[in-house]
Amino acid sequence: MKKVKNLISGALACAVLGTAGVPAFADTVDGPSVFWKISMWGNPRALSAGMEAMAEKVREDTGGKFNIKIFYGAQLSSSRENLDGLKLNAFEGAAICNFYHPGKNPAWMVFSLPFLPLGDPQVDKYVRTKMFEHPAIVADMEKWNAVPYASGLLPQYEVLGKGTPPQNLSDWAGLRVRAGGGLGSAMEKLGAVKQTLPAGETSTAFQRGALDAAAFPYTYAHVSFKISEEADWFTSNLAPGTSECGWVFNKTAHDALPDQYKELLVKYRDLVLDTELEAYAAADAKNLPEFEASMTKITYSDEQLAEFQKVAGQPVWDDWIAANKDTFDAQGVFDAVFEYAEEAKAKMN
Repeated sequence: MKKVKNLISGALACAVLGTAGVPAFADTVDGPSVFWKISMWGNPRALSAGMEAMAEKVREDTGGKFNIKIFYGAQLSSSRENLDGLKLNAFEGAAICNFYHPGKNPAWMVFSLPFLPLGDPQVDKYVRTKMFEHPAIVADMEKWNAVPYASGLLPQYEVLGKGTPPQNLSDWAGLRVRAGGGLGSAMEKLGAVKQTLPAGETSTAFQRGALDAAAFPYTYAHVSFKISEEADWFTSNLAPGTSECGWVFNKTAHDALPDQYKELLVKYRDLVLDTELEAYAAADAKNLPEFEASMTKITYSDEQLAEFQKVAGQPVWDDWIAANKDTFDAQGVFDAVFEYAEEAKAKMN
């Protein structure tokens, strides 16, 4: 059997934008009995659909010997402490959101910068798959005994809120907006007050009057965390950016796997990504009509969007690069996103 390379530095075995897949396996892949626990907060949702699909395939292919189970509701660890749990070998994998702990994964914060060229889902898939093997992204995880596996491919964010709808950019001044990372910095450029609450606490903050608006991946996360039940209005085309709530494995556990199990994880990484994209699309098809029926829809003009990008795009990029240049190659990480986006577009044409 061909010896599999480390998931981080190995060539992309996943099919990305039509590249070839890996060789088929026999009906059953033999190996030892292994049980992996994956830490996740919240309920099962589009973000976790891909990992559930992968876990099911791995169980089938190994005759139940390699069993991967996702533990929801922060049963194993809180959303802000999943990296700590991996470092302590408390579980074998986890979902992490980069903006929950920016100091723990500084290079990963590139994914939260506003107005990156990631609007097309297939371009986004290609860029993030490549970026998960970038040395700076890998180094962030190595400090926590973790290895990147698969991006969460979070859709572009939109904002839901209570009270008077911000029809003009000036209306954002003073609004308390739940938004993390560079996206939060972009909202601050509009005069909003950035809040970085965990997703599970956001609905309660609305109920208590401690929050005016929240930015989440559109539309599934707003429904998953019950934001849509509290909101009076929603933005439909602000598309200020996204973040990275991806999946990482415990390095100790991964290194201990037999090669044939490592190969399975690589084989089904593309399944994880495609299932996520399908789940997001299905959620939008269901949720958007409900949003339009129950909330005020805000659609900004091209002129308003151009102004937002002018004040909250390049300045936020420059600030991030300057703040991190002595910690890692921030300029190189930033440039890589745009380079991979161009590669993806070239492959699609």
